Parts: sequence; C-alpha cells; structure tokens
Amino acid sequence: MGAYARRGKARGGLDEDRDRVFSLFPRLKERAGQMGGTLSGGEQQMLAIGRALMSRPKLLLLDEPSMGLAPMLVAQIFGIISEINQQGTTILLVEQNAAQALQRADRAYVLEVGRVVMSGAARNLLDDRSVRAAYLGGDVGRDDAAGSG
Repeated sequence: MGAYARRGKARGGLDEDRDRVFSLFPRLKERAGQMGGTLSGGEQQMLAIGRALMSRPKLLLLDEPSMGLAPMLVAQIFGIISEINQQGTTILLVEQNAAQALQRADRAYVLEVGRVVMSGAARNLLDDRSVRAAYLGGDVGRDDAAGSG
C-alpha cells in the first residue's frame, strides 16, 4: 500500500524496496501473510514505518513511535530509525522518550504546553542539567539516559 501512489519510473524498484523493508524488519517478512490488524503493537509500528518507506520519502514524519511498546522493542525501533536516517532519509520525530530521541537526533526542540521552551543541538540538550532534571529523571548520565548501562 505504501507504494500505491508511485507513478512512472518511481514504480520500478518495488521488489528492492520491499526487500529493504524486510531487511530492516525481518519480523514483517515472517508475518507477510498475516493481516496487519492481527499483528502485535510493535509489529504494527514496524508495518507503519515499512509502509511509509515504500513511498521512498525524502522526509519521514514519526509521531511517538515508541508509545505502548515494551522496552526491548523501543530500543529496536529507535535503532531502525537511526539506520533509516543513516541510509539518507530525513526523520522528523515527535517523541516523549526524550533520552532515546536526544541520543539519535541532530537537533531538538523541547515543547511545553505547545510552546518551544528550548532548542539546540540534541547533544547539548542531552547534556543540559535542566533538561536532564525535567525530562530524563534527574541528573543522569548519557549511558543511563539511553537505557543502557
């Protein structure tokens, strides 16, 4: 479905794009014959991202990709998001998991009640004591903030 709107020359490469999605999300290849609505929450999130990638976007908008996922799946999803970005797709991520987002972002904006209250290089915000205290559970280091240790 993600490739539905591709026209002309863009229609080519569907098999390669599907293979790319399956390489990013091997679980989806295992579930290829299963209806999307019967997949687990994490698998549905993978399916949504994979479907979006089939359109060959230059910019991928992701709203709370970690919401409701088990911690192990959160780490996996964020790793895949980083890989998609490294492959050349720009990512605009809206995420409440500030530690995971700041670990991977180039630039970050902190919103409170719909207003930007802080912005800058993500690494700088990750190191900022006020950001760590307000959004990362206190004065934690980067390794702790990333959920590894």
